[in-house]
Amino acid sequence: MEPVYESQLDVPLVHAGKVRELYALDDDRLLMVATDRISAFDFVLDSEIPDKGRVLTQLSQWWFAQLVDLVPNHVLSTDVPDPVRGRAVVCERLTMIPVECVARGYLTGSGWLEYQESRTVCGVPLPAGLVDGSRLPEPIFTPATKAALGEHDENVDFATVAATVGGPLAERVRDLTLAVYVRAEGVARERGLLLADTKLEFGLRGDGTVVLADEVLTPDSSRFWDAEGWQPGGPLPSFDKQYVRDWLLHASGWDRHGGDAPPALPDAVVAATRAKYLQAYERLTGRALPPA
Repeated sequence: MEPVYESQLDVPLVHAGKVRELYALDDDRLLMVATDRISAFDFVLDSEIPDKGRVLTQLSQWWFAQLVDLVPNHVLSTDVPDPVRGRAVVCERLTMIPVECVARGYLTGSGWLEYQESRTVCGVPLPAGLVDGSRLPEPIFTPATKAALGEHDENVDFATVAATVGGPLAERVRDLTLAVYVRAEGVARERGLLLADTKLEFGLRGDGTVVLADEVLTPDSSRFWDAEGWQPGGPLPSFDKQYVRDWLLHASGWDRHGGDAPPALPDAVVAATRAKYLQAYERLTGRALPPA
């Protein structure tokens, strides 16, 4: 099956993000479609990763089942139109909470950069002597603001979240984020993977119930490392789109700070990235991705 860059369904398009598209089915339900687009450094690349949208959708479904006793999720049905079968779900309309809810169990990425300057991440003090890839004493909640397409999310402290959504709701999403991370970290570890960090999104029902939404614990929203190869302080190969970021930064000749959009990905990088996504799905679920 050809990769899907745009789904082009004959129902009203409500929103098109970097990867997902939302279509209005009625006042209470949306159709959420995961395309094969890939983003990096806040750009949507002129390349598709075949099967990526199916991996994101079906892996999210698998994780929702692992988390059902911790938090309700937004999925109502997987009975969707044939052109998007396997890459779409029918979900609830929710009032989305305007916070990227990030949990970290390991120090890397933007957290590592901040730690080197202040020995903190999002206002959370951390012990001295940690290196890139170190396991943290305990998982931490490191939220970020939601940025518009093309702009950067900004890491913030818990007080900023509380000022944005109110103290009780901030505490609720923090506690849920950490509970989801702890459950998922244990599941991944049983399968030989380390969950370094993950980003979650929550919404509210009309009665105030907090609901896990969007995608969950996929290679787009999470950083998975091979447990056997974990060695803090050095490169840590991951089962996510870090492969694409590394190619853009080190092999493509693209200047991240130059203002130009990144180049399209070579066929070899597309194939290797697709393999990373499929490996993540297979390692976590214990099965191959079903045929389209």
